[in-house]
Amino acid sequence: MKGKTKILYLLIIIFVIFTCSLLTTSNKEIRSIRNERQLNSFYEQDSYEDFTLLERALMLPFSISFNNYVYRGYETNSWGATTDVIEDVSEAVPAKDASTSKDYSKTNIQVEGVDEADIIKTDGDYIYSLSGNNVIITNVKDPTNILVEATVSNGIPNDLIIYGDKLVVISTNEVVSYGKNNTIVGIYSLKNKEKPKLVKSFELYEPYYTTRCIDGKLYVFSKGSLRKNNKKIVREYKEDKNTKTIKFSDIKYLKDASSGIQTLIAEVDLNNLNKSMNLSSYLIDISNAYVSENNIYLLDYDYYDNGPKPMDLFGIKGVIGLFESMDYSFEKKTNIYKFSINKDRGVLYNTKTEIEGSVINQYSLDEKDENLRIALDGKDGTRIAILDKNLHLLGETDSVEKDELMYSSRFIGDKAYLVTYRNTDPLFVADLSDVKNPKIVGELKIPGYSTYLHPYDENHLIGIGMETEEKVNRDSQGKVISSWAVITGMKMSLFDVSDINSPKQIAKTTIGDSRTVSAILTNPKALLFSKEKELLAIPVNNYSEDFSVRDSEEVDDVINRFTRYSKPYVAEGYFVYKVNLTEGFNLKGIINHDKSESEYYYYYNNSRLLRGVYIDDNLFTVSEDAVKVHNLDSLEQITELSLKGVKEDER
Repeated sequence: MKGKTKILYLLIIIFVIFTCSLLTTSNKEIRSIRNERQLNSFYEQDSYEDFTLLERALMLPFSISFNNYVYRGYETNSWGATTDVIEDVSEAVPAKDASTSKDYSKTNIQVEGVDEADIIKTDGDYIYSLSGNNVIITNVKDPTNILVEATVSNGIPNDLIIYGDKLVVISTNEVVSYGKNNTIVGIYSLKNKEKPKLVKSFELYEPYYTTRCIDGKLYVFSKGSLRKNNKKIVREYKEDKNTKTIKFSDIKYLKDASSGIQTLIAEVDLNNLNKSMNLSSYLIDISNAYVSENNIYLLDYDYYDNGPKPMDLFGIKGVIGLFESMDYSFEKKTNIYKFSINKDRGVLYNTKTEIEGSVINQYSLDEKDENLRIALDGKDGTRIAILDKNLHLLGETDSVEKDELMYSSRFIGDKAYLVTYRNTDPLFVADLSDVKNPKIVGELKIPGYSTYLHPYDENHLIGIGMETEEKVNRDSQGKVISSWAVITGMKMSLFDVSDINSPKQIAKTTIGDSRTVSAILTNPKALLFSKEKELLAIPVNNYSEDFSVRDSEEVDDVINRFTRYSKPYVAEGYFVYKVNLTEGFNLKGIINHDKSESEYYYYYNNSRLLRGVYIDDNLFTVSEDAVKVHNLDSLEQITELSLKGVKEDER
């Protein structure tokens, strides 16, 4: 009897193991890759569910070691002369702000406490900016005598972060093959500004996506297709010049989100650089990222068939029902992946949901009281949905403007603002105070559209976008048979939203003409704004061709195509405005940066005039070629520093 009992127990154990194995292929929890063969199925974009039961059973967990194999195809040597020394930082003391009492501008970020990487940073005494393949550190302690303190060469720089006495440079390597750039991160000690010291480095074998820094924790995101070398999937990365391998068990996927795209999230503690970084690998694609202080939301889009359903064939209407619903349109849906930021355990996958519609950028999302608010553009128009901490739907507004695209959105407190566009620019105000019953409560229709909304204060809003003029086509009887809109210039508007039921435009200014474009239209970091200083400033470029957006086009894509592939611009400048509620927008002056003779070098750049920052009573405008200093009040030029020689010497 005892022998039969043992056999029964053994059969039960086998049954439980087998059942659990099957369950792991059917539930929606995050799971780990088991081996090379399973990972290869994602590389081939074949879902794991397509394997037969026998194939699944053969996929027993085992480990494959690359024996410290260096993936030469994507190895780079782009750290420059500083790579020979890695400084011991065990005694490093965190410093969140530079030891200066100066009043200086910060990067225009979305979430307070969540710093975003940008192409220019300042700590009040120094300006860190990109110039060609270098990062230039400019000493601006004395605004009458600014000078280049040092240069840092670190691949092709994309973004910068400043945290205390550390400079983070996020770069890419030289192009290996199309779409196969790596993400290179160098962290430099700025204790000696004249000689920045590389204290930590790492390289991810996927293209760079975005970066955040929260209370000394650096989060670098990369994403791209899985790669192969010698018929094996590349799982290596570098940390402090050491090649490491991502374990199979550390590569995660979801059953219903099969993808050959890998998203890497690297977490580095800038307060303790001797600690190894945490690297997470997820087989998901991402098209947008929103990061709060406690959570990371990664978004991806998919399409679903809006055609006839089985009930259309076999329902009461039968064949008639089929013909009545022959709509084979495809609609977008958004997959939202939520990750929690754990101070001790790093980035942890939390949950996932799917919702109809799509967002336009990170400003379409906002987290408040652990709820996620999201503005969505869908087949029925634009709406706002509110999801709880588990991404379950709490409530959503009605959809507005079915035949228009959403061009911008912004969440401020318990309010949300939406801009849609066809021939006019409706600004909608939503009341989100009741999370289970959010409502669109106000609307204002004006010509043009805003691609970016910025809070002036709790009751006023700044909109930046394009001014348009409606055109009509009439028949011989004078009847309007069609209408369209043409762009006549850029515009900035000031809205009074104190009465959420009746928003009003209280001021407006138009910039340039149909050839005028600014980086602010697609990148909010280009905005310099201070309510206290009554200051608003943006870079502006004039091109040799007219700019236009058709009704069905997404404005970000059109602007990016225009600025990168149109004819070179004919003028550029930094427009400085005095702005307040009484006088609206008043142009104080335009700061020009001369056009480079190397026309083709800048052909694919959005704008050579990178940014403007203020330090105390001085305005610094920075391009790849020069740094100019002007008095913030009078705009009288104080001095100018050329960066051309620095850039050429470093090449």
